[in-house]
Amino acid sequence: MNRFADTIRNLPDAPGVYLFYNFQNEVIYVGKATSLRDRVRSYFPSSLRCAEQVPISRPIEGMIHEVKKISHAEIGSVLEAVILEARYIKKYLPKYNVLGRDDKSWNYLCVTNDEFPKLVPVREHELKLIEKKYAKIFGPYPGLNTKEAIRILRRLFSISICEPNQKRPCLYYQMGQCLGVCARQITSKDYKKKVIAPLTAFLGGSKKRLIKQLEKQMKKASNERNFEEAARLRNQLGALQRIRDIALLNKSFIEIPQMRRPSKEEYRIEGYDISNLGESGKVGSMVVFDANGPVKSQYRKFTIRTVVGQSDVDCMAEIIERRLKHSEWPMPDIFLIDGGKPQVNRVVKILREKQILTPVVGIAKGPKRMKNEFFVSAPQKDTILDWVENNKNILIQTRDEAHRFAIKFQREKKKI
Repeated sequence: MNRFADTIRNLPDAPGVYLFYNFQNEVIYVGKATSLRDRVRSYFPSSLRCAEQVPISRPIEGMIHEVKKISHAEIGSVLEAVILEARYIKKYLPKYNVLGRDDKSWNYLCVTNDEFPKLVPVREHELKLIEKKYAKIFGPYPGLNTKEAIRILRRLFSISICEPNQKRPCLYYQMGQCLGVCARQITSKDYKKKVIAPLTAFLGGSKKRLIKQLEKQMKKASNERNFEEAARLRNQLGALQRIRDIALLNKSFIEIPQMRRPSKEEYRIEGYDISNLGESGKVGSMVVFDANGPVKSQYRKFTIRTVVGQSDVDCMAEIIERRLKHSEWPMPDIFLIDGGKPQVNRVVKILREKQILTPVVGIAKGPKRMKNEFFVSAPQKDTILDWVENNKNILIQTRDEAHRFAIKFQREKKKI
């Protein structure tokens, strides 16, 4: 019988950090979880037979008999759980977190000493060699998907990935997600105050204090009739309270590095299309493009389940709703829809209901079925229109690939 059955039953199905104590009341293991209840339950099989069938993959599993007490801290997001876990590991030095430790598997997030500091991932064995290069060092973060962590933090705090004095502003500046380092629209002093200071407060575990500071700054900006800055702070506060970050943790809690060609500008476009061949032949596709082209491993197929009759708008709505349930998939920088105003407006409505501010771009054929017409909806529409104008080719390529992938899926189903 599981001696912790009642404790586990009362754990929340929510992100957080759990601590195992031994009979001397010492913390011997700290872990993070997307679901505290499910994660802790996995350590205590319901029967001996079950236990014999489960291979021991974590050091603590081999010594679970040492655990006398379990405590936990429920956190608003996985990202915050990762930060708190790192703080607890530093504080308690639990022996089963350290057992079998490999320098290559311990990740840090570091703030550089540049004029416009950047946030970079560093492995522990590299950190020892170049520690003086960084202004701030946070971690270690065992098993963290650092690439996704930086992506989320960049969105939350408008961290710049561009260089000063570029020939033209970057994509994120045009979308309102970069404060203008590339265009020299912000000084180094203001960048450190508006971007780096909030970032380091958050990584230091002071989210509540940070939110109070941002609320105070927003009120001050509003009173001074600096409405643009007040709106930026309002959006940042909203984003901090709705962090979507399940993809931060790899399924095995071991980071798998992904090789990709370097580029000056990174973005993610998700393209959607519907292929409609009668009542029983409706399917949808999702394709992904980044600065290096198609990312075919992240393509997805959808069989339409709920739509009766011929309605591309309703079909598009269904696949967007289903896509948004997958919080483990990275959010795009642009939703690209094959369709005109009706499709774009419907997708925007769904995103707004979920408080997602990602721009939506639609492409429809013109009256003669030759000229492409672009429809853009974004919180800061004017800032993205220039980017769309300068990047029509990649958007059309993404739309065409979504169409090809949907037709391919349609044909596969027809053969079956």
